Amino acid sequence: MKQSERVQTSIPDDIAFKIASLLQVSDVCALGSCCRLWRELWGSDSIWESLAKERWPSLTLFHASSSSSTVINAPISKGWKDFYIKRHKEVAGNANAVAKFVELCSQTESLEVGDHLKAIEDLSTTQLGFKDVQMFLFKPKCNVLLNLVGLHYCIHWLGVPGEYVIEALQSCKISERQVCVKWWKLGRWFYGFRMRDESYSRWVSLADLAMAKEPEVLVVLQRGAIHEVLRVQISVANPTCTPWSCQSTQTQN
Repeated sequence: MKQSERVQTSIPDDIAFKIASLLQVSDVCALGSCCRLWRELWGSDSIWESLAKERWPSLTLFHASSSSSTVINAPISKGWKDFYIKRHKEVAGNANAVAKFVELCSQTESLEVGDHLKAIEDLSTTQLGFKDVQMFLFKPKCNVLLNLVGLHYCIHWLGVPGEYVIEALQSCKISERQVCVKWWKLGRWFYGFRMRDESYSRWVSLADLAMAKEPEVLVVLQRGAIHEVLRVQISVANPTCTPWSCQSTQTQN
């Protein structure tokens, strides 16, 4: 037996488990190829249960005491590792579907707010967690409009504190990316005459939105095109011109 392996096998199980529970999934998998101790630990149900609950804390799966009909039975029969792998594939598929939807709706490099909110609703329905967003929507190769969808979802649907979101944006090197948010408001009435419709435009970075430095823009994105707001459009840098008659691709119920 090699000296390094003797040292590893001398680590108490509880210490080894603690070390493994602090690692990312990719690191745990890599650790499993080191020696017999880590290989056994890699296959441990306790490790994968810890990883699953850390990645998806909001899943109804972990609130078995709830009376809701949406509660899922704990996957003890097949093990937490199998559950983690299956759930990861489901999340990847759901995130990819949202990414394709955003891409389809933004072929002119701009996105109507109805489609933006529809993408966020789809993320909420599939119960994506904060780590899922970082893994699939905060990637540098993703379009900034998709980055924004992930950011908005984290802040308003998951309730992730702004400082955690900005840390994730910086880690993924997308915090300084910018979007242009434009909105049109119904003209005000003045002595029996309705004034011309008013338009507003703001260039904002993802970092500014995460830290709530542009609260008006966040409110506009959250409310969408309702009441006095006629239209809201989100664009990337130097978007191609889109006429007022441009229709949202969101299906109307």
